[in-house]
This record gives sequence, C-alpha cells and structure tokens, in this order.
Amino acid sequence: MRDVWVKVTTLAMLGATACAMTACTMDVGGTGTAGGGAAMPRATATLMDATGAAKGNATFEQTASGLRMRVQATGMAPGPKGLHFHMMGKCDAPDFTTAGGHWNPTGMKHGKDSGAGPHLGDLPNIEIGADGRGQIDTVAAGVMLMSGATPLLDADGAAILIHAGPDDYRTDPSGNSGSRLACGVVTPA
Repeated sequence: MRDVWVKVTTLAMLGATACAMTACTMDVGGTGTAGGGAAMPRATATLMDATGAAKGNATFEQTASGLRMRVQATGMAPGPKGLHFHMMGKCDAPDFTTAGGHWNPTGMKHGKDSGAGPHLGDLPNIEIGADGRGQIDTVAAGVMLMSGATPLLDADGAAILIHAGPDDYRTDPSGNSGSRLACGVVTPA
C-alpha cells in the first residue's frame, strides 16, 4: 500500500512541477490553463421539449476563437434541425416564445449564405440520425460567453433552441427552420 501512495505522491509532484515550469494554473477540476491565466468560462444547458421531457444537453466553453459548444440531442425525428442561440434565458412551454428571437447583438441579417450575415445567434444545423439522436461539436466564432461588448450571458440570459426543420442559412430572421422543438437555458457552470 505504501508503494501505491509513493507513486501517487510522486505523480502529483511531477504534475505540479510541470505546471510551474510552463506557467500554467490548475483549477478545482484539475484542468490547466496555459500562460498562468484563469480558467476559461463555461456553461451548460439542459434541452427540454414542450412536455418537460429531457431532449438533450449542451456544454459551452470559452476559447480564444469563440465559444466551443457540444450539443447532444435525443428522441427527435431524423434529419437536420436548426440550432440557434435565443436572446432570453427563459424556456416556458409549450412554444418557448419566452426565449425571444435569435440572439443578434450586432444587428446582422440571418444566415451565413444571406450576403448580409450571419448574426451571432446563427449556429450550424444539428443532424439527427435514424435512432433519434444527434450531436454537434463546433465553435461559434466571435461569441463571448460572459465578457466583451456583447456577452451571450447578459442581464436577461440566453437560451439554445433546436427547431423542427433545417436552417436554410439565408432566410431572415430565422432561417425558415420551423417551430421550436427543444429549449435550454444557458447557465454558468
């Protein structure tokens, strides 16, 4: 048993030494941040349908290039679905209109293919497979979770929504993506 303790202690000391030599810091979860900076902001959301049933989850992590998001969905009809940030941190059933319109703090048109967009709330479609499940791992360029001139988590919060149909990436204001199937309030982690 003493040998195990010695090995664990040695590994911990080596890790701390490596961290000190590279000027990283360790947060409570044990992840390091290079350059001695603070851990980057994170957030989560649980996606629910109009009946209150869980339909997935999302995690968000600030990066230097934007907001990295990982969304997992379940129990949905197959096919591509529009995925967007909405401007209010509310998800009242049955239609989730309390989430407001798409988050668009810079006043751009909707869609990467519109010629005058995209706005910051535009996200890639999530593809739902034949088994009713889908996932996406992407970076929303330029999006700041809690800092900058236009943070996603401002005074009234934000939500992430999955729509019934695919975003066509050009029709303003919503990409012609249909009704709102699932909604999750973005909450700091």
